[in-house]
Amino acid sequence: MNAPLICMTLTGKTLEENIKLVRKYEKQIDLVELRVDHLTEEEQLYVKRFPALINLPCILTIRRDVDGGLFTGGDFSRTNLFARALAFANPDKSKNFAYVDFEEDYHIPSMQDAAMAFGVRIIRSYHNMTDPVTNLKERCDTMRKTGYEIPKIAFMPHSLTDVLNLFKEGEAMTQYEHIFCAMGPEGFPSRVLPAFTNSFLTYVSPEEMISNTAGIGHIDPITLNELYNFKSITKDTELFGITGWPMQKTSSPTILNHGFKQLGLNAVYIPVRSTLVSEALNFCEQVGFKGLSISSPFKESVMYYLNEQSPEVIQIGACNTLVRRNNKWTGFNTDAIGFKKAIEEFIGNMSLKRKKVAVIGAGGAAKAVVYALKQMGAKVCIINRTLEHAQFIADKYGYESCQLDPHCVEKLDEYSTLIIQTTSIGNRSIDNASSENDPISFYSFRGNELVFDLNYSPAITPIMKRASLAGCRTCNGYKMLEYKTYEQFKLFTGKEYIR
Repeated sequence: MNAPLICMTLTGKTLEENIKLVRKYEKQIDLVELRVDHLTEEEQLYVKRFPALINLPCILTIRRDVDGGLFTGGDFSRTNLFARALAFANPDKSKNFAYVDFEEDYHIPSMQDAAMAFGVRIIRSYHNMTDPVTNLKERCDTMRKTGYEIPKIAFMPHSLTDVLNLFKEGEAMTQYEHIFCAMGPEGFPSRVLPAFTNSFLTYVSPEEMISNTAGIGHIDPITLNELYNFKSITKDTELFGITGWPMQKTSSPTILNHGFKQLGLNAVYIPVRSTLVSEALNFCEQVGFKGLSISSPFKESVMYYLNEQSPEVIQIGACNTLVRRNNKWTGFNTDAIGFKKAIEEFIGNMSLKRKKVAVIGAGGAAKAVVYALKQMGAKVCIINRTLEHAQFIADKYGYESCQLDPHCVEKLDEYSTLIIQTTSIGNRSIDNASSENDPISFYSFRGNELVFDLNYSPAITPIMKRASLAGCRTCNGYKMLEYKTYEQFKLFTGKEYIR
């Protein structure tokens, strides 16, 4: 099978708008798909001209609303559109559409015969916008009426297990060209790793139009190429990833994929989103991932699935890094060392020995933070909405605990030399800086507190903004992310990270 191609979907309202996008991204892509259903009615009259105006092969697509498109007319009007676009007056075949996308239930013999006669490949597609599709090979065999057609199946998975089935079936399909795509957040691996499913191509959208395809999970071609190094991914590429939910934003791929490039390693690191850590682990085991970063909310629950645990994981009670060797998962924790290096950089020459520090939250990240603070000799109060969780950590180290509500103001004021925010609440936009986005909104900063928020997106979180306005020094968690990720890189590769 040939290397997968990158196809950019064009959803502009005019041909000129789409042409400008092709010219901007043409070095990043191999072909384009013109979505005629997104064009204005007037522009649809001139679709035939489009292929001659660009320098890339083009797929002609008129997607019905039931298949996720915008076309709401009947088959007769759609057939007229197809016929007008495929009126092959140009003897130079490179100036005509190279492909046409017909759904599996669209069978107009004259259209099919015309396409085949003029060398236009037919993509025979099936889309399920709400449910997964199984028995992909059997379905493709049925869709592929002749050896001339490329069957395409795109579906919305209900879980990562549905995506795993796509990978398994795609891996075994080497007899003919096909296109497989799982949509939505769980389907992301199918878009970056078509080399592992033998898919003919993967679809992307220009950054300017990503909102038109955000629901199905498109990414832009620059991200695909520059962040994930798509053109270098083969079946021999070593796979690493990060799992969590919903994990809408993560900067770990930027750091780790840069590290792989710096050392010339044939490896890629991608998000693997799932609502269940057990499904994420099973997916990574079956597909062949060598290592995995663990994000919220799985840092504690993942421990039940580990074959071995490092001393730090056992002591902290949370894990953020997995390495797979000899078909076994070994768990590590690099959050603690990442936090320690970042906080030392933030406070400078100041020592935390016997200083009173408040930790907001009691999840997996908080456990690593408290572990590091114990090593640094600090006195700590863990403040959390569920008091029992805070008490569990506090009792382990002989620290204090308090319930996170307005009644803890006095205790928070006492432990305010350094306030460390570890909950995911802090990653919400400062444009929505309500009390729901600030876990200690009831606390009035004096201006001499140090505030460290483990969140880093947005760069200034709601609590940081409020603290800064009061005169406090603040810091987000990006440096912690960097330091803990450098440690993960070493665990994954056995090599030091080169910036």
